[in-house]
Amino acid sequence: MEDQKNQMELLLEKASDYVETRLELFKLKATQKSTDVISSLASRMILILIITLVVFMVNIGLALLLGEALGKSYYGFFVLGGFYLLVGVIFQAFKTKWVEDPVSNAIIQKLTK
Repeated sequence: MEDQKNQMELLLEKASDYVETRLELFKLKATQKSTDVISSLASRMILILIITLVVFMVNIGLALLLGEALGKSYYGFFVLGGFYLLVGVIFQAFKTKWVEDPVSNAIIQKLTK
């Protein structure tokens, strides 16, 4: 009878160790996937920031160039402002197709990798 108790205790101990090991493995996999997603997003955000700064500087130069061609420097800024207003309206109409779906798919793909 005591032999069965020892075997039962051993079985319970091994089951407990197994559950703890599985839980630790789950935590490590979740951490790995989270860091993979966050690092991917961070690198993309830095790239977007750099591209934004370049586009901003080019737009200032273009606005000044257009303004000089139109006679007053602020005319160039108005022209570019109107252009970007049009771009913003078009972007708003297609944001789900162009941004939300691809970003969601990229995150899901990273998490299920």
